Amino acid sequence: MKLKHLTFLIITLCLLFSCKKNEVSKPSIKQDLLIDLTKLNNEILQFKKLATNNSSQKEILEQFKKSRMAYKKVEWAIEYFIPETARFMNGPALDEMELEENRFFEPHGFQVMEEMIYPEYKTEDKENLIRELNIFQSNIKLLTSTFEVIAISDNYVLDAIEQNIFRIIALGITGFDSPILQSSIPEAGQSLIVIPESLEKINANSKSLADIKKTALKANNYCKENNNFNAFNRAFFITEYLNPISKKIKSFQKEENIKNVKKSSVLKSNIGTLFDKDAFDVNAFVLSEDYNFSTDKAILGEKLFYDKNLSKNNDRSCASCHHPEKAFTDGLRTNLSLTGSNLIRNTPTLTYASLQNAQFWDMRQLDLEKQSVDVIQNKDEMHGSMDNIHAKILLDKDYIKLFKKTYPKNTKPEKWQIQNAIASYVRSLNSFDSRFDEYMRGNKKSLSNQEIEGMNLFMGKAKCATCHFTPLFNGTVPPSYSKTEHEVIGTPNEVSGKSLSTDLGRYIYNKMPQLKGAFKTPTVRNIAVTAPYMHNGVFKTLEEVVSFYNKGGGQGLGYEVENQTLPFDELKLNKKEESALVTFMKTLTDKRYQ
Repeated sequence: MKLKHLTFLIITLCLLFSCKKNEVSKPSIKQDLLIDLTKLNNEILQFKKLATNNSSQKEILEQFKKSRMAYKKVEWAIEYFIPETARFMNGPALDEMELEENRFFEPHGFQVMEEMIYPEYKTEDKENLIRELNIFQSNIKLLTSTFEVIAISDNYVLDAIEQNIFRIIALGITGFDSPILQSSIPEAGQSLIVIPESLEKINANSKSLADIKKTALKANNYCKENNNFNAFNRAFFITEYLNPISKKIKSFQKEENIKNVKKSSVLKSNIGTLFDKDAFDVNAFVLSEDYNFSTDKAILGEKLFYDKNLSKNNDRSCASCHHPEKAFTDGLRTNLSLTGSNLIRNTPTLTYASLQNAQFWDMRQLDLEKQSVDVIQNKDEMHGSMDNIHAKILLDKDYIKLFKKTYPKNTKPEKWQIQNAIASYVRSLNSFDSRFDEYMRGNKKSLSNQEIEGMNLFMGKAKCATCHFTPLFNGTVPPSYSKTEHEVIGTPNEVSGKSLSTDLGRYIYNKMPQLKGAFKTPTVRNIAVTAPYMHNGVFKTLEEVVSFYNKGGGQGLGYEVENQTLPFDELKLNKKEESALVTFMKTLTDKRYQ
């Protein structure tokens, strides 16, 4: 009897020990990351070995691709938790500038290496390539030491994974991080496979996880079977795979009762997809909570927007140059001064202007509050005075009543509130109700086959979306949206392309050679009603704009634009493709302007 009890006890202990052993041996998300970083480092070591041994371009190119695929397994975590390092591992091959300190940093990472080895690898680039690989290894060490000490909770994992899906949509499948080799499609599939692997660590028995696994696997297979960059159907891929995965992750979060990460974010935490109507939060771009948007502020701001008393001679309002029926542009090549002379810049649309980190073509102001003051006090535009405007408002009973309703904490209107109210009206001009938006939310009838072809060109072969990021279609970089980019494209003075525009753009305010001729990347939304185009209004039609880009911008036209950030090689779009591209851009028009 005692022997039976002893045998039973031993068996029980063995089972308990076995279960405990399996539980302990199961890697956590952090352990998986560290393992994958080791694998990435091994790929880089092999890459360096091939470069050192003067291997063929084919061998080096294949190892480069393998290294990038290894990086894609950990990109979701690196970009989320350590974005400063990510920038120098897989960021654009352009100088990183700190304008406040008037200095810049050389780019490093995969995109720099890509330019060295493709389309041709020369042995004289060997030392520079090895140098880049050494820097990359140093960054891996930094990542490893960081991940070893930080806590990675479930809510942060989910937030990071969601952001990575949005990164795939807006950057991954557009070729943003593989502009020359265009290896983005299979890499996107690799990024998706990581999602269920990570969620399994939270709860492998979740009901939603099975669906996520199934969809991610289908998406990965779709990428493998359709890996031609130019022919890839991005419209299908997003609507059939990426948006459903995004929604299912939200279901997973609800099932597991995982709370949202508390943070200030441009993307609202409750969204199902990147294309939800209310996905973007304008308050993420304001100075402080006191400046947050409200409907009352927008109503007051609209009254101020149309008030000619804001100008010196009481003869010009904000609406004089920003006409509502033209999506708040004026239809002129360049704006007119108070005396009727031509100014140097085209009037940009105010729609979606609130979803940027800088205002004006030259990005001289960081927010809409400062933008309104800049225009009001500009001697050529309104020549007003905030002190005088404030004094007028203090004598106006109707305004005082509105201000008191809008800003109840104050006994009388203040100058900052005038600015904030006008800015709030501008913040109300984002509709997200175009035919493109309807399509991305499931209405497949809202776009024609030609328009879908144009969307795929925009996000693929034509390379438009590498600067005009989906779905804002401006230069505010997803998925964090913490930076708005400028570009140097070499805009001509005339359509005939005889001379380069002499406008120096951002360089006027920041004397860095990289900024000569640099201008903010504006939104393409409502572009059908905001002609003419470019900072100087040089192009009257979208067809002219597409033709300019198709030729490779300023350098493609033969201008000397040494700092051009736009690829200067021809896009090789045929007339049918150019037409489809224009047709797609017209689907980005909000309902009120259709």
